[in-house]
Amino acid sequence: MAVSANRLELLQIADAVAREKVIDREIVLAAMADAIQKAARSRYGTESNIRADINPKTGEIRLQRLLEVVEAAEDYSTQIPLELARDRNPDAALGDFIADPLPPMDFGRIAAQSAKQVIVQKVREAERDRQFDEFKDRVGEIVNGTVKRVEYGNVIVDLGRGEGIIRRDEMIPRENVRYGDRVRAYVYDVRREQRGPQIFLSRTHPQFMVKLFTMEVPEIYDGIIQVKSVARDPGSRAKIAVISNDSSIDPVGACVGMRGSRVQAVVGELQGEKIDIIPWSQDPATFVVNALQPAEVAKVVLDEDAERIEVVVPDEQLSLAIGRRGQNVRLASQLTGWDIDIMTEAEESERRQKEFNERTNLFMDSLDVDEMVGQVLASEGFAAVEELAYVELDEIASIDGFDEDTAQEIQTRAREYLEKLEAEMDEKRKALGVSDELRGIDGMTAQMMVALGEDGIKTMEDFAGCAADDLVGWSERKNGETKKFEGLFSKFDVSRVEAEQMVVQARLAAGWITEEDLAKEAEAEEAPEAEQEV
Repeated sequence: MAVSANRLELLQIADAVAREKVIDREIVLAAMADAIQKAARSRYGTESNIRADINPKTGEIRLQRLLEVVEAAEDYSTQIPLELARDRNPDAALGDFIADPLPPMDFGRIAAQSAKQVIVQKVREAERDRQFDEFKDRVGEIVNGTVKRVEYGNVIVDLGRGEGIIRRDEMIPRENVRYGDRVRAYVYDVRREQRGPQIFLSRTHPQFMVKLFTMEVPEIYDGIIQVKSVARDPGSRAKIAVISNDSSIDPVGACVGMRGSRVQAVVGELQGEKIDIIPWSQDPATFVVNALQPAEVAKVVLDEDAERIEVVVPDEQLSLAIGRRGQNVRLASQLTGWDIDIMTEAEESERRQKEFNERTNLFMDSLDVDEMVGQVLASEGFAAVEELAYVELDEIASIDGFDEDTAQEIQTRAREYLEKLEAEMDEKRKALGVSDELRGIDGMTAQMMVALGEDGIKTMEDFAGCAADDLVGWSERKNGETKKFEGLFSKFDVSRVEAEQMVVQARLAAGWITEEDLAKEAEAEEAPEAEQEV
């Protein structure tokens, strides 16, 4: 191939490559120019600064060597003295470049091969950029493709203008695909990598099922019905929670379709995966009861701080509520975002009896009363000695069989017990070296100070460095399961808000913050609310 080759043929080649790779024609011509420059350097010297220009209309190729204008040239292959430069261009100045035309040249075999490699590399890079730009905005969509090959369980899918990969763990279990099969998958990530853009597809992603329902149910597509949450055990069972924005439309019936036609279309795509369609509810208890279908629930008890819910079911419903290998309760937990503890009515009765006995024994030991009085107090809902010590006297006196004198005696004993316990804890606190200044924090007790001392927190500065999570604990949710971490005050009746207030008091006392800082922070929090009201 020579630079003087058929110019029309050069442009035709550029057009053909641009159409085949679906990239801009200018990119192909620029790649050709780079290839010609590289070949020209091998001819005229690798240190030379050579530029090749291809006219996009005529195909004419011009080769030029650029020479930098300097005061005194040291390398005449890249530099030109100012005096000589001004002979060619009177306006030349230091730092400018003078273009020195080069004669046409013939490509040798090695130069032509090198030029081809440059063109191929540039075109491949442009193709990768085009593919990334095309698919980066399609994350969250469903795409159709053809199986190109299967490698170690990973499926490579031809998407027409790109290739996607369905990794083995993103395939539905026991699903077999072969070369040439048509597959539908969810685009969950597109990343640039050294070997080119990688389009990651999934058939197990929860949103894959949501998108399938969106395609099958016009009401979801139109926004009349919303999918609030999804939980899947791919290839086996799934639960999907839906709600209707139109009271005249039943969200569950719309998703099921006439004789189950809509849901069956989704089930068919998911290789027979059973789907429970659940009506979503803003009330957590109602939502959990719905999510545990088809099991019947007798009673629920919520613990909102820990996002935990206890569900009581009849004995014969236990296996149905738990499901095979815990599948039903696990999916219900993922769907609702609550940890669900399931127990039978007999187990709940046994647990309540155990708690009743523990409270009875607590009152008997701490108040020095007989079993009957302890049982009466426990049955009236009292759970701790502190409640008896500081409750209104009338509440104790109103218990059947108690009079005011009895109530006064019980409250006196409760306070004496707490004072004795406080004194014992105070001695232990001193032995641990916990500072007296911590007593100045509202709500701080000697028992709490002992817990702090055992953890090495002994001064106001130490306590000021604590966070509310350190005191009351925290929870982390991962893979649908919640792991709870205990705090220093987990054994005491201290809420997160109270813990935060105690830490603020410590930081004020330690001089870490000022009242002005708190006032500014309060103003900053109120400002967005005021804007929202306007």
